[in-house]
Amino acid sequence: MAEYVSFESGVDAGGNELPIVALGSLASSQREAIIKKYNLQTQNGAWNDLQSLLNALKEVEQTIGEMNLFLIGKSVVDGTAFPPMEGLRNALESIDVAYHMNHRKNGEIMFNPNTGQMTEGIGHYKLVKFDEAKREAVMVCHTPYPSKFEEGLVLQIVRKFKPQDSIRTRVSLDETKETRRKGGDTCTFNISW
Repeated sequence: MAEYVSFESGVDAGGNELPIVALGSLASSQREAIIKKYNLQTQNGAWNDLQSLLNALKEVEQTIGEMNLFLIGKSVVDGTAFPPMEGLRNALESIDVAYHMNHRKNGEIMFNPNTGQMTEGIGHYKLVKFDEAKREAVMVCHTPYPSKFEEGLVLQIVRKFKPQDSIRTRVSLDETKETRRKGGDTCTFNISW
């Protein structure tokens, strides 16, 4: 599955501030034109059609630059509803729950905190390795979002929840594995702190 293609129709993203707004004054005229072109709602609590949002993110990459996707991904952590998290491992494992909490399918939020039930249709963030002693982890992302966006999101989680004595964080796309940029279904990120 390529980047920027929603897995299913009838899916919305939001319930929080539109991530593109996080670009702030950076390229504000281009940003505003993209928001208007894709008819995106920017206010807190708004929901937007996922495919329209993905189209807007693709245009951000093409017109403003890929690094802006990274910045948008980082900003999602501060402007999005997350479940309670304690420690880095729990925070990384919670990304998938937060991802589903901030998407809805046919008008229903895709994670029910009362039952723990998760609705399928947008993919997953899966922590497949966590080694506290070596301070490294591996996250596999199977979503329609661009990998640079995901890299920023995962890095910001690591920075917020890493141990206090950790001075360096790193999140990098593992190019030796399949990537959505190259038509794969997933992207794998190597994480260190």
